[in-house]
Amino acid sequence: MADKHPYVQGPGAIVQVVTHFRKSFPANVDAGTLKKLDFAPNNESYVLNVLRFLGLIDQEGKKTTEATKIFNQHEDAAFSKALAPHVAKAYSELFKLHGEPAWDLDSGKLITFFRSHDGTTAVVGKLQASTFKVLAAYSGHGDFPAAKPAKKAAQAGVPPANITQPSTQNDRSSGAVGLTVRVEVNLPADGDQATYDRIFKSIRENLLNG
Repeated sequence: MADKHPYVQGPGAIVQVVTHFRKSFPANVDAGTLKKLDFAPNNESYVLNVLRFLGLIDQEGKKTTEATKIFNQHEDAAFSKALAPHVAKAYSELFKLHGEPAWDLDSGKLITFFRSHDGTTAVVGKLQASTFKVLAAYSGHGDFPAAKPAKKAAQAGVPPANITQPSTQNDRSSGAVGLTVRVEVNLPADGDQATYDRIFKSIRENLLNG
């Protein structure tokens, strides 16, 4: 088991992987596998760390016997029941400290535990906490993080920029009209580098060069 608890940049990566693997769990899982599936672009290693931490794949990326037993459970309730002991075992230090209530700890208490146990930063501690919460939800405890509302910007799935109403100012001395536009971009917290690149590319094409 890893010394430090794993984390992913956003819960969506785990949801994608678990959803797909419940339908078809590859015999071998590595970064190349995740790239072909287009899961967690540029963050494949984080997802692999979670899978290893839970004992679903071995160090070589081979699916374990435990993974087969868990992911062959078709009913959601049966899947959760099979997964929960493996999550609890992987997070044994957390459960030793808090017992069964560990499943339902709030983010603040989880962040405190991970930062104290692993010596991580506030940012990493928060990601470790959100990762555990997703795994707890799959284990039948708590709810999944709220999905972000669909954005309606560029068709490539880019979140839109929030643009305030333009204000005009008349320059009476020259008769010229000045136009000021304030652009505010809300970057998704769970986005990856590719997402951010698409956002700024869309801004350049639709705002700056328009």
